[in-house]
Amino acid sequence: MKPVTWCLTAILACLSVAARLQGGRNAITGFTTLDATSPIERFLTRDELPLHAYRAQRTLRAVNKRFHAEATLEAITELTADGTFRYQIVREEGSEAIRKRVLHAVLRDEQRLWQRGDPRRSSVSPENYTFLLDEVTAAADVGDEALIAIKPLRRDALLVDGRIAVNGSGDLRRVEGRLSKSPSFWTSRVDVIRLYARIGGVRVPISTTSVAHVKIAGRSEFEMTYCYESINGQPVPH
Repeated sequence: MKPVTWCLTAILACLSVAARLQGGRNAITGFTTLDATSPIERFLTRDELPLHAYRAQRTLRAVNKRFHAEATLEAITELTADGTFRYQIVREEGSEAIRKRVLHAVLRDEQRLWQRGDPRRSSVSPENYTFLLDEVTAAADVGDEALIAIKPLRRDALLVDGRIAVNGSGDLRRVEGRLSKSPSFWTSRVDVIRLYARIGGVRVPISTTSVAHVKIAGRSEFEMTYCYESINGQPVPH
């Protein structure tokens, strides 16, 4: 089990800050011309109310079928206005190895990442990506959703090589693809999907799922969902 849990810990640490959202207007760099109606420009120039504090209950679950092992954890997580992230585990069950080495490690590593204070390294912005709206992605538009290809400017386990989905006003709904760099020797690839919603006028992550293909251990799956109690100091009605 050690290769499985070690790899998942590294993978999930990446996912916990993937696509970190920045408030304010994004600078458009790397483009000479952009159509004002382009989904790329609408996304990059959209004014955003920053997420600077929240309290949410999270449910984390990891599964490895080859070893017939799985575990679930529920925790209250909180980000304060001064950038402090803390958590309290309220329930857990299943494989002790996965709980201790993976699910606990996800929250612990996210706390350390906030302590280091470097969210821009993983933000979906021209600092980290090029954005492409080609014939393939344009043809895949569904309803008011536009799909934009994102290509990392560097190989980094915090960046995704894939695409984002935005609505007609350029609001981010989904990030999906493959980590541009494997987080460990044990993993051949990691596929991720991260979903977003707008709650109280603030865009927030609501779920992250990943499938890691791990040497020896095979397919390893992870899911994390958020249920918000408050955002930027305002209660969230349910």
